[in-house]
Amino acid sequence: MNGYGTLHALNGRFALKFERFFPRNPEEVFRVMTNPSYFSQWYPFATGEMDLRLGGKIAFDDGEGITYTATVTSLEKPYSFGFREVEDLINISLREEDKGCQMTFTHTFDDVSWAVNTAAGWHRCLDVLHQIVNGQPVKWKDNSAELREYYRETLDVIG
Repeated sequence: MNGYGTLHALNGRFALKFERFFPRNPEEVFRVMTNPSYFSQWYPFATGEMDLRLGGKIAFDDGEGITYTATVTSLEKPYSFGFREVEDLINISLREEDKGCQMTFTHTFDDVSWAVNTAAGWHRCLDVLHQIVNGQPVKWKDNSAELREYYRETLDVIG
């Protein structure tokens, strides 16, 4: 499965972009990716508390005493979902393609020194989303080091 991320400069910020194909229609993928109980399984620190509307809040807890919320910034069922998490932007879009849909996941942020670790983390999270969408049991692969090495070699950053 392709799905490795790429790094792009974007108006003084940076964006990690991942594309994944799902053999499901956009409605099914959107429903799974925005369902609070599934969202908390694939998205880091999500608590499952989610107000799915423009301006709605998504609750997070890092497990070490820090809680925060994100604000839903875009929502067009079943094609787009975006939110601002602290200063970072997450945008997820779906488009019909062949016998399924193509997802584009973009994380826009400021500090490029975190790009390698962030790319490896998102890669693993999106692997889990893929498992959930396809009705497979959730299994977090122990491949963080391998992914960090891949992204260290392929992303044009220091870190």
